[in-house]
Amino acid sequence: MRLLIVEDEKRLALSLAKGLTAEGYAVDVVHDGREGLHRATEGPYDLVILDIMLPGMNGYRVCAALRAAGHEVPILMLTAKDGEYDEAEGLDTGADDYLTKPFSYVVLVARVKALLRRRARPGPSPVHVHGGLTVDTAARRVLREGVEVALTAKEFAVLEHLVLRPGEVVAKAEILDHVWDFAYDGDPNIVEVYISALRRKLGAERIRTVRGAGYRLEAR
Repeated sequence: MRLLIVEDEKRLALSLAKGLTAEGYAVDVVHDGREGLHRATEGPYDLVILDIMLPGMNGYRVCAALRAAGHEVPILMLTAKDGEYDEAEGLDTGADDYLTKPFSYVVLVARVKALLRRRARPGPSPVHVHGGLTVDTAARRVLREGVEVALTAKEFAVLEHLVLRPGEVVAKAEILDHVWDFAYDGDPNIVEVYISALRRKLGAERIRTVRGAGYRLEAR
């Protein structure tokens, strides 16, 4: 899951990004309304966390512009304001939920997860079975021959990206782009490190390297 945070309070934005990354999400952060609209329009995001009071373009206008352009990405609005009028205005522009500052981080994560679950219904089963491997993307559980395997958040995110495209070759660059954020400038071989970890835990035969192309999740 890829999230976009549009928030001009940099300390808050980076704090949220750090926490949500630890939850297993890929998170991008921008601090300006116009840049937020551009990112949300161009990027394949699963959810946008959008502040209302932003430089360049306020959150109401960003939200309204996204909906007018036909984008259905869930939007969670944040604001320092408090009052029924503000909430109604945010929801009228197309926001899916509303959270007033200061808020509990635990509550924000719960709202994010609820919006993502709501977006996923109706849709395909979150449980994917490949031979003796079972991956539940909703519960974030992995079973190997019926025995649960403990994965880190990043390991699960890499596996999830492969399991949603069974039998297809997924490029390393694509995994890097979806699991790590756009600002990542470390060693791209980090993907290979996590693929190796998954092979150790799930069995080397589960993930095949297609030389020069990427990786493919095998049923056996």
